[in-house]
Amino acid sequence: MAKMEAKTSLLDNMIGVGDMVLLEPLDEDSFINNLKKRFDHNEVYTYIGSVVISINPYRSLPIYSPEKVEEYRNRNFYELSPHIFALSDEAYRSLRDQDKDQCILITGESGAGKTEASKLVMSYVAAVCGKGAEVNQVKEQLLQSNPVLEAFGNAKTVRNDNSSRFGKYMDIEFDFKGDPLGGVISNYLLEKSRVVKQPRGERNFHIFYQILSGASEDFLCELKLERDFSRYNYLGLDSAHVNGVDDAANFRTVRNAMQIVGFMDHETQSVFEVVAAVLKLGNIEFKPESRVNGLDESKIKDKNELKEICELTGIDQSVLERAFSFRTVEAKQEKVSTTLNVAQAYYARDALAKNLYSRLFSWLVTRINESIKAQTKVRKKVMGVLDIYGFEIFESADNSFEQFIINYCNEKLQQIFIELTLKEEQEEYIREGIEWTHIEYFNNAIICDLIENNQTGILAMLDEECLRPGTVTDETFLEKLNQVCATHQHFESRMSKCSRFLNDTSLPHSCFRIQHYAGKVMYQVEGFVDKNNDLLYRDLSQAMWKASHSLIKALFPEGNPAKINLKRPPTAGSQFKASVATLMKNLQTKNPNYIRCIKPNDKKAAHVFNDALVCHQIRYLGLLENVRVRRAGYAFRQAYEPCLERYKMLCRQTWPHWRGAARAGVEVLFNELEIPEEEFSFGRSKIFIRNPRTLFKLEDLRKQRLEDLATLIEKIYRGWKCRTRFLLMKKSQIVIASWYRRYAQQKKYQKTKSSAVTVQSYIRGWKARKLLRELKHQKRCNEAATIIAAYWHGTQVRREYRKFFRANAGRKIYEFTLQRIMQKYFLEMKKKMPSLSPIDKNWPARPYLFLDSTHKELKRIFHLWRCKKYRDQFTDQQKLIYEEKLEASELFKDKKALYPASVGQPFQGAYLEIGKNPKYKKLKDAVDEKIIIAEVVNKINRANGKATSRIFLLTKNNVLLADQKSGNIKSEVPLGDVAKVSMSSQNDGFFAVHLKEGSGAAGKGDFLLSSDHLIEMATKLYRTTLSQTKQKLNIEIADEFLVQFRQDKVCVKFIQGSQKNGNIPTCKRKNNRLLEVAVP
Repeated sequence: MAKMEAKTSLLDNMIGVGDMVLLEPLDEDSFINNLKKRFDHNEVYTYIGSVVISINPYRSLPIYSPEKVEEYRNRNFYELSPHIFALSDEAYRSLRDQDKDQCILITGESGAGKTEASKLVMSYVAAVCGKGAEVNQVKEQLLQSNPVLEAFGNAKTVRNDNSSRFGKYMDIEFDFKGDPLGGVISNYLLEKSRVVKQPRGERNFHIFYQILSGASEDFLCELKLERDFSRYNYLGLDSAHVNGVDDAANFRTVRNAMQIVGFMDHETQSVFEVVAAVLKLGNIEFKPESRVNGLDESKIKDKNELKEICELTGIDQSVLERAFSFRTVEAKQEKVSTTLNVAQAYYARDALAKNLYSRLFSWLVTRINESIKAQTKVRKKVMGVLDIYGFEIFESADNSFEQFIINYCNEKLQQIFIELTLKEEQEEYIREGIEWTHIEYFNNAIICDLIENNQTGILAMLDEECLRPGTVTDETFLEKLNQVCATHQHFESRMSKCSRFLNDTSLPHSCFRIQHYAGKVMYQVEGFVDKNNDLLYRDLSQAMWKASHSLIKALFPEGNPAKINLKRPPTAGSQFKASVATLMKNLQTKNPNYIRCIKPNDKKAAHVFNDALVCHQIRYLGLLENVRVRRAGYAFRQAYEPCLERYKMLCRQTWPHWRGAARAGVEVLFNELEIPEEEFSFGRSKIFIRNPRTLFKLEDLRKQRLEDLATLIEKIYRGWKCRTRFLLMKKSQIVIASWYRRYAQQKKYQKTKSSAVTVQSYIRGWKARKLLRELKHQKRCNEAATIIAAYWHGTQVRREYRKFFRANAGRKIYEFTLQRIMQKYFLEMKKKMPSLSPIDKNWPARPYLFLDSTHKELKRIFHLWRCKKYRDQFTDQQKLIYEEKLEASELFKDKKALYPASVGQPFQGAYLEIGKNPKYKKLKDAVDEKIIIAEVVNKINRANGKATSRIFLLTKNNVLLADQKSGNIKSEVPLGDVAKVSMSSQNDGFFAVHLKEGSGAAGKGDFLLSSDHLIEMATKLYRTTLSQTKQKLNIEIADEFLVQFRQDKVCVKFIQGSQKNGNIPTCKRKNNRLLEVAVP
């Protein structure tokens, strides 16, 4: 409640004048100065009655927060300082509570903030209306339609970085509770000429730059586009990048908005494909060619761009190429085909690009309407928001057909504005019972008639000239205007027959001038006929209709040969005239609310106010005329209740409370103040004040009275404050005195208590010491008697057993001493015990000589014990490994130089994964026993000493040799047929397997082999043979031994020598009886 009371009204703490109706004196200079003063203090909104003037601050202001929305919600229009939220709230409440359809008309020139104003209106309505999942979805769709339309319909101009290049009217539909149900959008006159050409310093429509900046590389490839802006002729490069605008982020926003509004994925894809096709159309260039008959025709220079466009749109390349080169004219049953020269081909290309983009934009609006339209058929309340271009006057003769159409629309809006404003004033006067006086004002109906008259209007003349057979040019159109409109007081031309303009040299020959309500505007007639025709050759329409692209085909229904219409399509002027008439009819059925937007400077800079520019806008917006119409009767009106509440302190009878009716209180108040009766009138519910000076006099009296009341309140407050302080001090003094007395008594009591406790402690101490002395004396007497008795008993015992003690004393002392020595020995041994590692050879030194045998036995027992502890840790597999290692040690330690290197290598056995390798499947199937070792060895050929790779397999019963490549078994020897194994003592891997004479395997002789795992193979062969035959295999270690090869015995001799192969031993045949192995 306190927060609401802190709010100020329109008249409180006012910077300048919040409502221009109250401005004194009223002239152009004071009007501008008031706007400037408020603008300098960040007050960008000012009223003209119920009209809101909005000045673009070109920066963010903290006046649109949710707190501000709540502040203006359900408040009277004049209750708070001027704000766009106040007008939005007034319109919404009138629609919801009074069942009146509303429209909000937002006008102003480019860059004045019209688009932002429409967004603020929609966001406020969305914030204050109902909640709920369905309602929120509708609100979100309505709000998200803005980014989509801005991307496709807005562009950067020299005046505005986000200029709307189309007019938009949105009808937001509500139910009886005031909750939004949906909406309908209408668009007017998209500036499609911008697609093919932009003025210097301006950009094409936003969507082209957003796609190239924000689309992924894959998506650009699908659209056959490149990210470089300079690749496209339709994009101006001097303003391709805009400061503070992130095109990539905006592209993501647009795609998200399209999804929220309800576009399907394939629809979004189709839209971007059409945009890409428009962009690539600008890259098609033509070259001239001469035909045999002497006529000029055009050909496409590079057909690659045409090919990509056809791939995007699904059009046959030859069909589109012909449409760019020929034009077919149909008249009844005849068809005439003519060639197009280069200029005509470029015109056809640009016409196609403009029409394609314009129709795509219209389709987008229709598609959005399908998504946001109300789903129910109940009766709806409607709030319309019109965001349309303002009056445009360019320098020199830059005003063309677009400006003429825009200014015609603004003339109609000004006409309806004046009519509705006067109508609203008259209705309020009649409703309040105030006499209505006629108000003189300029009626611009004569200007509207000059433009739209069906017989002699400029638009009618333009349509007539476009439809006339023969040669039609802009000059013939101007001549026609000079004939028909020469006598019109608002039309001027250099060639006019009216003699009063013959000497006007400021008017060029190709221009005409119209005296609009906002001032004179000179129009360049060049381009009027072409832009009004808006002609697209039928060949191009038919080519587009033949596209397999569903969206493009739907955009050109007139291209269907079955529905061909030889009648010329309506002109752009007539279409716009009909749209404006429909809009005016729609607006007249609704209660109007106006927002007039003003641009403070051309630099788009904050804190800059250009008086001349603002003055120009004030004139063509007719704001002074608006104030004069509003002030023609009574300048200010207010309901009786707030009026009495505001000024009741000026009269003793009404202050502080008036008990009667509010009107009676106001009458008493005005009689007391002696205000002349001609300065005010009493309505049924409002007081009407004629002159602003009367209101300012009331405000001055109120201000002075408030100062007096403030002084009185201050005086009473000070007295109350001093009295309250005195009573508080008196109460505090009593409390302090009572607490002090309590404190003093407590201190006195504590001191007395302490003294009593001290005396008591001294007395208790004296008694305790006296008792202690008595107890100590009694204890000493008892101890003395006990000691005397003990000595006496001891003497008696010693006399009794003296002879026994002397006979056994030596032996007892010896046993005790020996026991103490052994105890000390074992305790010291416990502290000095070595680690539990079996290889630790440390042992404590012997302390006494007589303990030598005991010391050694303890050492042996401890070593055996810790070895057992170490062995207990082994698994069965580890025990087997260590047993093999132990066996290898017994066989080869200090005998074979290769042995030390094998100690640290674990015995793996299966070095070849025969079971897993499909190469050895045949070998695996042939061996059905468990394989103990599988290794690749080299078999030495006795003929030349060369080695051949073989697979060596050891099973429980056999030794096998197999071919390494094929896996075929070459030799199989039972373990019982192995006689011995021979090897050298050197660092080599050669060994010979000797077979028993007469055995079945001895036919081919012994085997001389070489292996990298000799120690492991010999050990496993030894253990396996012992396990199966119960006989130890003889392993002979010598540097020279005999090997039986079939019928011959060959000596294998090992020698030392350096080898070419490095550290690899080599075998060489010396003679028939000697093989020499060189070991490094």
